[in-house]
Amino acid sequence: QLQACGGGLVQPGGSLRLSCAASGGTFSRTTSSWAWFRQTPEKEREFVAAIRWRDGNSFSTDSMKGRFTISRDRAKSMVYLQMNSLKPEDTAVYYCAVGPHMIASLIRDQGRYDSWGQGTQLTVSS
Repeated sequence: QLQACGGGLVQPGGSLRLSCAASGGTFSRTTSSWAWFRQTPEKEREFVAAIRWRDGNSFSTDSMKGRFTISRDRAKSMVYLQMNSLKPEDTAVYYCAVGPHMIASLIRDQGRYDSWGQGTQLTVSS
């Protein structure tokens, strides 16, 4: 199971860090890809960032690059999403997901992920 947390209410320009923890042994962390997606009622779920556990290579989108950073903590078996310079349009429910180790061309595809957390709400508003 995946547990995402850290959401909340943040003012525009602020920062927040989301965390994703895995429990149980249903997948191998050494051969996995971890990702964050987000969704609003008006839009389909979209890719935010991903990281491959084995080599630490990370992937993001052009619109979020430089503001959002994904990282992993091997010792704690957790993945984080550091979000800076937040904008109102970043308001969404953020989901963490885990899938197999993937090549770059596949890692943004939400259909490739088979374990999902429950989501955590981020609201960016003054």
